[in-house]
Amino acid sequence: MTRPLNDDTLDHLRNVVQDDAPDDPRYRITQRIGQGGMGTVYLAEDRALGRSVALKVIRDGVLNKESIDRMSREARIIARLEHPGIVPVHDIGTLADGRVYYVMKWVQGRRLDEHFDASAGLPEKLRVFQRVCETVAFAHAHRVIHRDLKPQNVMVGPFGEILVLDWGLAKAVPDPPADLTPESSIPQDRSSEANSRETSHGTILGTPGYMSPEQALGAVNRIDERSDVFALGGVLYFLLTGQAPQAVEQSDEGGLLRVPPRQRNRTVPRRLEAICLKALSSDPEYRYTGAEELAAEVVRFLDGQAVLAYREGLLERLGRWASWYRTPILLVAAYLLMRALLAVWPRR
Repeated sequence: MTRPLNDDTLDHLRNVVQDDAPDDPRYRITQRIGQGGMGTVYLAEDRALGRSVALKVIRDGVLNKESIDRMSREARIIARLEHPGIVPVHDIGTLADGRVYYVMKWVQGRRLDEHFDASAGLPEKLRVFQRVCETVAFAHAHRVIHRDLKPQNVMVGPFGEILVLDWGLAKAVPDPPADLTPESSIPQDRSSEANSRETSHGTILGTPGYMSPEQALGAVNRIDERSDVFALGGVLYFLLTGQAPQAVEQSDEGGLLRVPPRQRNRTVPRRLEAICLKALSSDPEYRYTGAEELAAEVVRFLDGQAVLAYREGLLERLGRWASWYRTPILLVAAYLLMRALLAVWPRR
């Protein structure tokens, strides 16, 4: 009599059949730790250096010239971004069957969408968000646009490390010419040409909810640093409300408006809501010019300063001023109260 297989055995068999782990003499595969549309990520042992690494390889089912070019470009882009907030690339190679792989530092931690619990305070969340913005600003300074920023692509390590992950959709933008030299004499950026071939007009890349309107329309020629600013606004929105931003109605300019964070969480300060909605503007012209400007705005909020996105009333300005100078105000008030009590205290 044949025994039916239980669910655990079936899952194991599926993994074995679907597994396309690389066979490389330097790296011994330990386990599969993630899989996307194009690649699979494995935990591996680097035999030469005796350390654990993460190895990403093209899945066998999507092996073609486009996937090879894309994987190679992803590795080159990450390798040029040497920053504590970006996982370094250690090695790149090609397997005997033609699949490209690259090796990264193995990082542990929790995704941003799973990191904070109910006890986390707003300043703590904003400091993490500020560091995410600073990492993206570094990429922008090196002419790289991420194009898929979301809470799931940010890792918080056990010692507070902030890592921006998954640069598979990143785009390297050529530097603008310094003068009016004819285009034929300007050196061409080959990686940018490859980007253009892969992401031609009409191609939609990104994640709904965090994808800018120009990305959603496939307007590749309009995607720039401000597209990442929109996605960062979505990450901030998630930190404030626990939900992805949602478009609900048309604005006067014809673009979609987002549900204000305070409609989902009444404790969100108005100045912070204004920062979030400015970053999430449908029109790139109304957003912050880059991640660095957005990070500076968050710092102003944390420092109790006026922010560019919000026009304060007189009472709000006085309240912010009183909050900023709370300690000296309390000391002066206590001193005046003591003097008043001494003045009316009956003398014997």
